[in-house]
Amino acid sequence: MEKEKVVLAYSGGLDTSVEIAWLKNKGYDVIACCIDVGEGKDLEAIKEKGLKVGAVESIVIDAKHEFAEEYVLPALQGHAYYENKYPLVSALSRPLIVKKLVEVAKEHGATAIAHGCTGKGNDQVRFEVGIHALVPEMKIEDPIRDLHWSREEEIEYAKENGIPVPISKKSPYSIDENLWGRANECGILEDPWQSAPADAYDRTVALEDTPDTPDVIEITFDKGVPTKLDGEELPLEELIMKLDKLAGKHGIGRIDHVENRLVGIKSREVYECPAATVLLAAHKDMEDLTHERDLAHFKPIIEQKLSELIYNGLWFSPLMDAIQAFLAETQKVVNGVV
Repeated sequence: MEKEKVVLAYSGGLDTSVEIAWLKNKGYDVIACCIDVGEGKDLEAIKEKGLKVGAVESIVIDAKHEFAEEYVLPALQGHAYYENKYPLVSALSRPLIVKKLVEVAKEHGATAIAHGCTGKGNDQVRFEVGIHALVPEMKIEDPIRDLHWSREEEIEYAKENGIPVPISKKSPYSIDENLWGRANECGILEDPWQSAPADAYDRTVALEDTPDTPDVIEITFDKGVPTKLDGEELPLEELIMKLDKLAGKHGIGRIDHVENRLVGIKSREVYECPAATVLLAAHKDMEDLTHERDLAHFKPIIEQKLSELIYNGLWFSPLMDAIQAFLAETQKVVNGVV
């Protein structure tokens, strides 16, 4: 009898590697799927590791272009900041990851999708609401949350199932990153009285170490889309990556924020969003020059709702479709150079 197939959102880390073994032991054929939204990981190594730890197939999808064009761009044009501070780094990537997992599941005839989200974070909701919005009948597996594994229990399970356990010192932080920025939590950051230490940052330079002279740049917008950086036409994902390095060198984009999570708890997060910070400011300046008064006064109401929908995992909703149609209309006049 043919086994049921499950598509696993695979990162290559210990959590999702252990999940492969657990899902196999439950009777599934596991398809490991890593979606690249600009994390900068060794994708070939992740693909090989997925097979090595027991997946019947290991897939890597380069989704950077789609992420930039279909997800980052609406957030940029909608000036999406959750609680007026967080530019939705992680939240923005989740609907695209969900979409790709569903596509792979349909292509391979899988009956379930698995993820490795914990029970205290927002992502468990974002993944499961998104998956069921697209395929209501799909089963969802999440042993990391449902079995309440401790780190020690995970390591023991990994050893029992022949999964390599990293011997390097584990980072005290929980980090997620993509094209639009880097999110960091846990460790000393859980104490709001403590300043974020230097090792909590990666994409931005401390202000005392930034250059003494500024870099003056120009960003060209065509119907609200940033198309050129200093006169050089670039695909959006490349423009973001190039600007990220330039702005990060000047210490731009550090955000230290205590946010109200969807699941009801407060969480201190340290974000680095150099390109996002510059592009959001530049786009707002361009709109200030091109939008007439009533539109300029009304649009922030829509922007707040857009931010909440993205944060709460409601990308695949009728309201999101309507908001994106509204945004597209507002961008027709957003042309010029900042």
